[in-house]
Amino acid sequence: MPADLLSSALTGSWALPLMCALVFGDAFLVVIPGEVAVTALGAASASAGAPPLWAVIVCAGASAATGDVACYLLGRLAGTDRWRWMRTARVQGALAAARRRLDKGLATVLFTARFVPFARLAVNLVAGASRVSPPRYLALVSLAALGWAAYQASVGAAVAALLPGGPLVAVPVSIVVAVGLGLLIDVVVRRVRRRHPHDETPVS
Repeated sequence: MPADLLSSALTGSWALPLMCALVFGDAFLVVIPGEVAVTALGAASASAGAPPLWAVIVCAGASAATGDVACYLLGRLAGTDRWRWMRTARVQGALAAARRRLDKGLATVLFTARFVPFARLAVNLVAGASRVSPPRYLALVSLAALGWAAYQASVGAAVAALLPGGPLVAVPVSIVVAVGLGLLIDVVVRRVRRRHPHDETPVS
């Protein structure tokens, strides 16, 4: 019975719209589990047959890109110090580091920051405030978002393909694996920060 309920929840008509809402919100609030939602639906796709994996990737990529563009527009229209939360030491430090990184290469920064939530927010705000060319930004951020979505969904699908037991087993295990990989990325980024203290994009 629990397996049937979980399968129904993950394959229902509202599953993709909910995932899209979470991924979009994740662009602004790092506590929203956008990555978890994409991974869970990737696992459901492989273990239950729905929703289609391509739909998970396309919808997640489009939502992620839309959220990033919204942050870019916020930075372009309001700058990076209009509101009180932007003027905190932590946020200003993140924004300053994002500016240094953007000076070195927009494409690399957008692709790497997509996997580091707090850095992603800072980079997109600074890109907007710095008035990075909209066509160039849109092209790069769309590719980065699609690559991120494919990665997250594929983690879930790969775990589901390797483990028997259907969604009841595949979904929670895939989420644990995805979170573990995310933590590993954070560890690597922090080590890079320690080795290159003047050249990093900060993380949470």
